[in-house]
Amino acid sequence: QVELVESGGGLVQAGGSLRLSCAASGRTVSRYSMGWFRQAPGKEREFVARISVSGSSTYYDDSVKGRFTMSRDNAKNTVFLQMNSLKPEDTAVYYCAARLGDLGNFASWGQGTQVTVSS
Repeated sequence: QVELVESGGGLVQAGGSLRLSCAASGRTVSRYSMGWFRQAPGKEREFVARISVSGSSTYYDDSVKGRFTMSRDNAKNTVFLQMNSLKPEDTAVYYCAARLGDLGNFASWGQGTQVTVSS
């Protein structure tokens, strides 16, 4: 399995921006589709965004569409989540995930990075 490490989280005011990174090791991510998920306190983990193996397709939850952008740099074995116009309800631990190919369950997960948006 691929090992994933997230970074870039922090404290930001509402309306601000953060860029999360997810660095992969162990295997090249060029054969993996990647996803971002988040879990707020007292809530279940939820889908945020995913990007296809080729990088040509991205999908977003309605709650972040138009504000978040996911991208990948296979040469650097890294995926990114650019988060703009952040809202307090975006506060959560953000997790990066990987799955081989474009279908199936995400099998590899990072340890998460905390994002806190103050009002």
